[in-house]
Amino acid sequence: MLTAGQILQLIRNGTCRTRKELIAYTGLSRSTITERVDRLIEAGYIHESGVGISGGGRPPSVLDIDATNRVVLVADLGAGHARVALTDLAARPLVEEHSEIRIDRGPKVVLSWVRRAFQRLLDRSGRPSDQVCGIGLDLPGSVDHASGRVIRSFLMPGWDDHPIGQGLREAFDVPVLVENDANAMAFGEWWSSWRRSRSLILIKVSTGIGTGIVLDGRIYRGVEDAAGNIGHVRLRESDDRVCTCGSRGCVASLASGHALASDLGRQNSREVVRLVQAGDPTAIALTQEAGRTVGIVLATAVSLLNPAVLVLAGDMAETGEHYLTGIRESVYRRSLPFTTRNLEIVTSSLGDRAGIVGTAVLVIDHVLSPAAVDAALASPPTTNVV
Repeated sequence: MLTAGQILQLIRNGTCRTRKELIAYTGLSRSTITERVDRLIEAGYIHESGVGISGGGRPPSVLDIDATNRVVLVADLGAGHARVALTDLAARPLVEEHSEIRIDRGPKVVLSWVRRAFQRLLDRSGRPSDQVCGIGLDLPGSVDHASGRVIRSFLMPGWDDHPIGQGLREAFDVPVLVENDANAMAFGEWWSSWRRSRSLILIKVSTGIGTGIVLDGRIYRGVEDAAGNIGHVRLRESDDRVCTCGSRGCVASLASGHALASDLGRQNSREVVRLVQAGDPTAIALTQEAGRTVGIVLATAVSLLNPAVLVLAGDMAETGEHYLTGIRESVYRRSLPFTTRNLEIVTSSLGDRAGIVGTAVLVIDHVLSPAAVDAALASPPTTNVV
């Protein structure tokens, strides 16, 4: 027999919108459906948002997720930036804040800033902390999804094995999810624009290079939570440029924003973007060549996974078509025609908000999962259902 949490999923994914549809779809009795639905309404998970088409008699009430009753706090942390947001349960941002803060300052400094920023968001929105039902963070490193600890990151000294969620759980007493930034961005792009596609690969090129993979609506993380590390595929072992991982000739040491900045005598990838946007011919040529280099590895990924969509995100997505053109050249030249026949190769539609959206949706999926909802409904009534 379906639980209230499973009934919620049928409403949330649009399979059933009324009590009558739930009865017909599940085969459960009217009294059972009424009991499940009433519990979900009383707990604030769903509400009656209108009336449906009548098949005779009084029009049925339409059931929908109550997206405003609870909120989610999320943080998108990059090598040199941090963006935090408070969203509702439809992943719509209520308030946001952005800061230039380097992640290599260490977990104590950065996470202290995140906690303070979260409180500022709540204060600005007028939302009490007991409406927060989940927290999510994405980071530029490999993350043990089960424990929420960083496994390995070459951009984040001092973060390995740090208990990231511990301090945040002490402050808010809600589930804390930690995700790799490229994974979060890939999921955000898929959820926002490509949900009809079975597979998507996102390549994030900013200071470093990372990749997120979505297969059949789920993030593919790999056995060791290390899927997507194409930035450390070695292409030119004789190259004298040393990558952050310590090897030579890695894709990241040849084609990342940091590599381009070094080649152009600039400080960071943002300066490279400004040069390209200003029409600097040397910057444009190097950017296109970097795209071709990344495209070599992506051609292999396309042959292996045959994705529907390939998304370029991060700073290099802001170079117009230049980096993307290089990627397309290599992918189309090195892949079998039938694997690219329907392949979409595009820049991010969400821009610098992809991580925020993806992380928010991952948290929302978690707190509205059947197991989480049923556990909350089984708990004694409190002001916070999680």
